[in-house]
Amino acid sequence: MHIFHVDPEMGFSGGEVQVFLLIDGLVERGHTCTVVAQPDSLVEKAAKERNLRTVSVRMRGDWDYLAVRRISWALSAAQPDVVHLHTGRANWLGGWAAKREGIPAISTRRMDRRVKNNRKSRRIYGSFVQHTAAISPAVLRQLHEGGVPPERSELIWSVVDPSKLQPSRPRGEMRKELGLEESQSTVLAAGALVARKGFDCLIEAIARVESRPMLCIAGEGPAQDELWDLALGLGLSDRVKLLGKRKDMPDLLGAADLFAMPSRAEGLGIAALEAMAAGLPVLASEVGGLQDLVLHGETGRLLHAGDVPAWAVAIGQTLADPAETRRMGAAGKERVERSFLPAQMVEAYEKLYRRSCDG
Repeated sequence: MHIFHVDPEMGFSGGEVQVFLLIDGLVERGHTCTVVAQPDSLVEKAAKERNLRTVSVRMRGDWDYLAVRRISWALSAAQPDVVHLHTGRANWLGGWAAKREGIPAISTRRMDRRVKNNRKSRRIYGSFVQHTAAISPAVLRQLHEGGVPPERSELIWSVVDPSKLQPSRPRGEMRKELGLEESQSTVLAAGALVARKGFDCLIEAIARVESRPMLCIAGEGPAQDELWDLALGLGLSDRVKLLGKRKDMPDLLGAADLFAMPSRAEGLGIAALEAMAAGLPVLASEVGGLQDLVLHGETGRLLHAGDVPAWAVAIGQTLADPAETRRMGAAGKERVERSFLPAQMVEAYEKLYRRSCDG
């Protein structure tokens, strides 16, 4: 099959990681993939690095009719079998173009919020796309509550490639680089430094843990200064490290004892999935896809978002029981290897493409 993938993001976040895990798998299975991307975006760069055919289209907003026409021209020239839309803006611009050209389209929904029941959404999910894939049961529920028919939507989990999460450096070497004491327990968190991720709650919780673990947060974002001021105000300058954007997550995961994801909202939580694949127990908020991903008491613990005292107790109790920590970490790794591998996602999308083409 020939699949057109439309992703108008300029940056490269968890969603784009999933897009290219899918594309890589599709190409390995003999399919042809073309990527429609913003010029000079990281998405376009990733596609070109893979020697994929790219179509550069400036997509300035949802009502950029020139972008719709340019995508339509590319579709008309290439005549792909199906169009895969990877973001909300892609749904509208790429879906509109696919409708114009009579080419079936599918969508992937990653956001943990209800689809708006308005004219635009009804046109997307009722006319532009034949099927929509949700990356978690929580996102699928939001689709249904927003009026997307169950027969036109289904669950296709996001996945992780464990082979890409093997540390390149020994645990001790990485911990020394981070300035960690040999016996000091370490909690790792990762994600954009924004309010939705709940890192303020995590910092406040760390201040209450009597065993004085280290907290390392990998990521960058507008809340960085605010989070550091919070840490300073709580006297945690020696126990909180804001690591910035990192390209060595496998090494960081290998150096940690526990992973925490205190999000206030989350479609799934790829960082938590990566931590599970690396064999770490995960403490996560009971929100969105996290509540379906993390099995409470088995692969980690689920907690109410923003409940600082509960998070402090859970961190302390988990770190105090190394045997339980190892058991939950091993169970999480097994869960990933059983249900969250790239080949499983690729196969599911192949079936969805074919159903869409068959009407």
